[in-house]
Amino acid sequence: MSKAFTRESDDVPELPPLPPQPSPLPPGAKNYLTPDGASRLRDKLDRLVQARAQVAASSGDVDAKRHLQTLDQRIHHLGQSLRSAVVVRPPVAPDDRVHFGAIVIVKARDGTESRYRIVGVDETDVEQGCVSWLSPLAKALLNARLGQRVRLRLPLGEEELEIVRIAYE
Repeated sequence: MSKAFTRESDDVPELPPLPPQPSPLPPGAKNYLTPDGASRLRDKLDRLVQARAQVAASSGDVDAKRHLQTLDQRIHHLGQSLRSAVVVRPPVAPDDRVHFGAIVIVKARDGTESRYRIVGVDETDVEQGCVSWLSPLAKALLNARLGQRVRLRLPLGEEELEIVRIAYE
């Protein structure tokens, strides 16, 4: 067949599919999200869908196809996360216990204070102090009371943290 009767996009080699992203959740674990986290994930999904439409309308080169595959994978992952999400509302009454979604300020033995928020695995952002409810730190803090000291086991040893403040958004 003459080259005049083929589309340029036919010249682009087929890309192998990207491997599926593994779930960060252990089998059988619920996908908890804070209300704020669920809203941010929905916004992110909307932005990715819009970006996908723009990329799909662009040229059909290999880089665009790879970018489209990456976007499709991320859209699929976020969609699955939102469909399986269990949104956990903060306690109605003030609570002196650490629960999912809590912002916890802890003091180490040397007097330094740190702020953490216990969130879902898809909301984790260590730079912002948002730690997964499955992390060792969150496991040490969950259900502890204001003023209580908890032990955190780390690879280099054990650390003791005092719960100074508990708040919910």
